[in-house]
Amino acid sequence: MTIKSDKWIREMAEKHGMIEPFIDRNVGKGEAVSYGLSSYGYDLRVSDEYKIFHNALNSVIDPKKIDFNSFVDYQGDVCIIPPNSFGLARSVEYFRIPENVLAICVGKSTYARCGIITNVTPLEPGWEGYVTLEISNTTPLPAKIYSNEGLCQILFLESDEVCEVSYRVKQGKYQFQKGITLPTV
Repeated sequence: MTIKSDKWIREMAEKHGMIEPFIDRNVGKGEAVSYGLSSYGYDLRVSDEYKIFHNALNSVIDPKKIDFNSFVDYQGDVCIIPPNSFGLARSVEYFRIPENVLAICVGKSTYARCGIITNVTPLEPGWEGYVTLEISNTTPLPAKIYSNEGLCQILFLESDEVCEVSYRVKQGKYQFQKGITLPTV
């Protein structure tokens, strides 16, 4: 597997619709948390839609039986994640991952240096949709997340062969997700 460059990412986005909308350069330095194309990745933006976790109703989180009432829906230009808690959001961009590519997401240093961690599972070969983003505030203070700005970077790894069973072929449960998608079994 090799990591793909800005040239490859641009071609895949413009000719094959891998990323929509696609920003052809890195935007926002000094004004916003940067987003768009970078040397070996793509800095995706977080939308203005959030589900903020609260523990007022439950003492346990069960990934097999998530209580939808454990989240408060919020929409706005800035989202405040409570101390030692997390929120879910989605990317502004829609992704179509090729059958021979695995995409990995890593957090941006601006947020990581503030104790804010972004967790995203790998975008599997053949997966398509908006990315559900988990944003953890590891600090004892409330944390600001800026909507429509960069949150994390996607790295694209291309294999020398196509996998036998892609996410599309196995009809994965998170295929074509549109909004913030909570866990399902």
